[in-house]
Amino acid sequence: MTTDSSRDDATGDHYFSSSPSSQLEKRTITVELAGQQADVVTASGIFSPGHVDAGTRVLLKEMSAPPQGHVLDIGCGWGPIALSMGLLNPRATVWAVDVNERSLDLTRENAGRLGLSNVRAVFPDQVPADIQFSEMWSNPPIRIGKDALHELLLRWLPRLEVDARAFLVVQKNLGADSLQRWLNEQFSADNPHGLMAANTERIASSKGFRILETTRFGV
Repeated sequence: MTTDSSRDDATGDHYFSSSPSSQLEKRTITVELAGQQADVVTASGIFSPGHVDAGTRVLLKEMSAPPQGHVLDIGCGWGPIALSMGLLNPRATVWAVDVNERSLDLTRENAGRLGLSNVRAVFPDQVPADIQFSEMWSNPPIRIGKDALHELLLRWLPRLEVDARAFLVVQKNLGADSLQRWLNEQFSADNPHGLMAANTERIASSKGFRILETTRFGV
């Protein structure tokens, strides 16, 4: 079981708080991203400030370089997924979205420290509406609650390009299997909502986590 908490007990902040109330105290940690050691800056009031969390490590271990074009990290935190995408393919434009302004500031700072000019850390509404994505990677914020999580995925997954894929890592005991079923129901070929058609499969399991791959069907 992961030990990462969704809340700062001292302040009541959640990592999905828009403006954390805890005092900003930055610290530098050394992590492995895209097969190399990197010094990054983190702080309280965000998700997993002390290390690359277990679910993200499982996801990154399975991933190869993302394609060129626009790629997306949903819920970037201090940036481990977005930074890895940027390092693995400098020719991709990486959009790192989060509702937590501290997370976005840290992702921008870490991208600068790593010399990544292709990472854009922004609030969700700052992503241009006409952009579609050639790939998405995410350790989605399960603890925001099922309804909010579903709303989040319904917002972003339909912005996949045709034949593009989204990779989600979800803890088994936090509903990975039920989420897979829900995704297949929502994006079935005959769904009544006018949404894209897609198929979601489990492609890997490790350390209590599932990796789900959602592929948008061709037209």
